Amino acid sequence: MKPELSHIDAAGNAQMVDVSAKAVTVREAVAEATVRMQPQTLSLIESGGHKKGDVLSVARIAGIQAAKKCPELIPLCHPLMLTSIEVSIELDAGADAARVRIEARCKLAGQTGVEMEALTAASVAALTIYDMCKAVDKGMVIEQVKLLEKTGGKSGDWFAPVES
Repeated sequence: MKPELSHIDAAGNAQMVDVSAKAVTVREAVAEATVRMQPQTLSLIESGGHKKGDVLSVARIAGIQAAKKCPELIPLCHPLMLTSIEVSIELDAGADAARVRIEARCKLAGQTGVEMEALTAASVAALTIYDMCKAVDKGMVIEQVKLLEKTGGKSGDWFAPVES
């Protein structure tokens, strides 16, 4: 049996999925995004010396706000009563590249999943880092925006394959 897109009706029109018959369960999703940049840009962020202020705190708050506004940005998303939003940020000054890794975790007890909220939080936190640092590094690259895991709901748990 071929999988069907849930946001398309029988006539091919976009539709918001009716979740009223679904059971309320605890649902959680974790997503990530990475911002690759020049080592000097990462050093500026890490030292707190950026003239626009604390880049990481602003990005964290932007990610939290974005998760709450997801249905305003993604047309067919349900408005959700999120019970938890966490945005964590790690700096990686590795030998191959300087990166900021953002992880967003969203949770609720509800009738639909929170994958879009987690993905939106990670994406907007990455965009905020770009916005705050573009004056010193226009070549930054936002990459690897992806879902890492989702738990709960009718479809069960899902975890991204481990990359080698």
